[in-house]
Amino acid sequence: MSNNKMEQFFASNRNAFDDKTPSDRVWTRIERHLFGAKQANLWNSATVWRAAAAMLLGLSLLQFFGQRMHGPTKEELAAQQEFLDVESYYAGQISEKISLIRNDDYFVDDQFTQDFEKLDAMYAVLTEELKKRPSEKVKDALVLNMLVRIDLLNQQIKELDESKKKQPEAAKVQS
Repeated sequence: MSNNKMEQFFASNRNAFDDKTPSDRVWTRIERHLFGAKQANLWNSATVWRAAAAMLLGLSLLQFFGQRMHGPTKEELAAQQEFLDVESYYAGQISEKISLIRNDDYFVDDQFTQDFEKLDAMYAVLTEELKKRPSEKVKDALVLNMLVRIDLLNQQIKELDESKKKQPEAAKVQS
């Protein structure tokens, strides 16, 4: 068949060629011969990615809740114990100074009483805050509150001592 006769054959039978399509099996064999055997890529599988994401989520949750269940670290416990020691020392100082003032028969200033009650109330609020949201700022505020209360008590004790010294002198002057 010459080139011209072949073209005429294709032109006259074009409809017969256009309505038939090869099966998928034919195209697969053609692809294999042209490009070589095609292997399925495991990383392109959506199932593998979903499983990896689920496993990552599970490990993250396990680590997060595992840390919370183990409790505080040694450093946190040491810092907490140090704060408790400081708090206990200052609380002892405060109670000692309060007992000195209460045992004294002299008049205690109303302003002192009001200031001390305000500081006491503030200390209670800070203690509740420490239970809810422990932080170094709250601990520092608690220690500062105790120091201010100790200073206030020292001032009151000094005033009481001065008033004691003035009373014997006033009694001598009257005699």
